[in-house]
Amino acid sequence: MANYTAQDVKTLREATGAGMMDCKKALDETDGDFNAAVELLRVKGAKDVNKREGRVASSGLVAGLVEGDTKGALVEVNCETDFVAKTPDFIALADKVAKHILDSNPSDVATLLASELEAGKSVQQALDEANSVMGEKVEIKKFSRLEGGYIHIYLHKPDPALPAGVGAIVQLDSANEQVAKDLAQQIAAMAPLYLTREDVPAEVIDTEKRVAEQTAKEEGKPEAAIERIVEGRVGSYFKDFCLVEQAWVRDNKKTIKNLLEENKVQVNGFARYKVGQA
Repeated sequence: MANYTAQDVKTLREATGAGMMDCKKALDETDGDFNAAVELLRVKGAKDVNKREGRVASSGLVAGLVEGDTKGALVEVNCETDFVAKTPDFIALADKVAKHILDSNPSDVATLLASELEAGKSVQQALDEANSVMGEKVEIKKFSRLEGGYIHIYLHKPDPALPAGVGAIVQLDSANEQVAKDLAQQIAAMAPLYLTREDVPAEVIDTEKRVAEQTAKEEGKPEAAIERIVEGRVGSYFKDFCLVEQAWVRDNKKTIKNLLEENKVQVNGFARYKVGQA
């Protein structure tokens, strides 16, 4: 029988993110040699990479980085379980990718994955290595990079035991640390989809109008009142999903537009990611 303890299994699992039974088997096969077990898990994981392609990576974390207050990057890196998401190696990989996005400014996810993360290794190859070691599908679906003006990032942990699961990046036209911080927290909490109502696609507005009209009819509202009801419900949509029209979470008597006007700043861009959310 191999000479190892339950603590050895736990340590191997924390180091690799592999399943408990896989760790025990690896230690059995290597007579308790920790480094050999890590290597064995990597080999086994590499063979199983393709088998994991169809699996869903709905856990993970949001990583972000700001450089000099003038450029920043936000990225969601996904895996299959919270256990892997909180391992040091997974967190380090996400931080490395965020820094790479900041430095290389890729145009889209495909370009990011093909780009060289370190000497002789692309981002995709780094994800494949993590996949093989951790035994879970690891992927990147989206990222944002903003440059110019004043940039701030806010990362939120819905669960203190896990890495950040929500992240927001905001770009102001001029420096104002407090407003940038307030806006990033607003974006993280209230999940706006657009900056202004002018940014909402026409097809989205048309859908909201149809839904509002049909709902009003099914509620038995008078025909003469339906147009006004539709207008009101579409207006409520703008207040919910357009950042400048949202009520400020710190003072709901003010809108974000009021906050911006009082401080003489404008929002040039923003993004919000929540792990597992499209």
